[in-house]
Amino acid sequence: MSFTTTILQWFEENGRTLPWRETRDPYAIWLSEIILQQTRIEQGRPYWERFMRRWPTVEALANASEDEVLREWQGLGYYSRARNLHTAAQQVVARGGFPTTIEGIKALKGVGDYTAAAIGSIAFDLPAAVVDGNVYRVLARHYGIATPINTTEGKKEFTALAQELLPPQQASAFNQAMMDFGAIQCTPQSPLCEQCPLMESCVAFREGRIDELPVKQRTLKVKERQLTYIYIRCNGYTAIHRRPAGDIWQGLYEPLLLEMRGEIATPHSDLWSEKLEVREMLEALGILSPLTSHLSPLKKNVKHVLTHRILYADFWLWETSERPQLPDDYFWIKEEEIGNYGVPRLIEILLETLNTEQI
Repeated sequence: MSFTTTILQWFEENGRTLPWRETRDPYAIWLSEIILQQTRIEQGRPYWERFMRRWPTVEALANASEDEVLREWQGLGYYSRARNLHTAAQQVVARGGFPTTIEGIKALKGVGDYTAAAIGSIAFDLPAAVVDGNVYRVLARHYGIATPINTTEGKKEFTALAQELLPPQQASAFNQAMMDFGAIQCTPQSPLCEQCPLMESCVAFREGRIDELPVKQRTLKVKERQLTYIYIRCNGYTAIHRRPAGDIWQGLYEPLLLEMRGEIATPHSDLWSEKLEVREMLEALGILSPLTSHLSPLKKNVKHVLTHRILYADFWLWETSERPQLPDDYFWIKEEEIGNYGVPRLIEILLETLNTEQI
């Protein structure tokens, strides 16, 4: 039995039942693919369901504000996905409907080769093979391919092989089968080799190379970054600002942020020095009135891991009866309204301290 036939047969018996597989609506399928980028199904599924309830059509999503979309996305991370999703929805509406070719789908903001192939094959039966982490792993192990998957050569080799194996009339089933086979059977750790229908033809199993494949070159340099957040409480109000472009969490909101640049404290800078205490940092900015203020620490060195960096955050409560002079991009809101603004997961964790401490 061929590789393709075996995979399709396995999928018929073991494929996952998922709500976006019960429709051919390209909007629902596209939404699931964007949400599930860098996200496990069990985490992403509730978001997909909420988005579909709130914005059941691409027109509804396009008419939403970016703030509304970011707020609904809160907790999923990789927020550029949400901004791209919103922009792409507007693109679809502007062109009068969802594109029905791979190139047309790829023209949408935030859609790459994999996502275009997934949407095109599942929604429109286009014969385009998907190649993601699951597909790389299955093919690398079964065929014993040691070409690094994160190189140009590797991407070309695996894409060509996946396309060669794809049955043109069953593109949707084959692509979903490859995704599920990698997620359920040929898992990154402890794959179910002894119960695998491809065991006898699998090069990695035969040669004892399961743990070696696929190969990935190490190219990512992780940087550390220290953040100090000040939650200002002033007569039932607090101050926040929207993070600008060119940094993490673009378009989301946060309390007063202090970082260090050399000897002078400045909000939103890139470097950190422990030469100044938080109170001195605020005084250096000219935004602390000691006679009417009380500054207290709530959390210290909260670790938060992103793809390219590790963040360490301190969280302080600043209670004051007078509104301090803040940088121009900060604005005041009622404390109970902070839940109406999309915030990064780290800020969500820090804000929970306010409730825990009941202050």
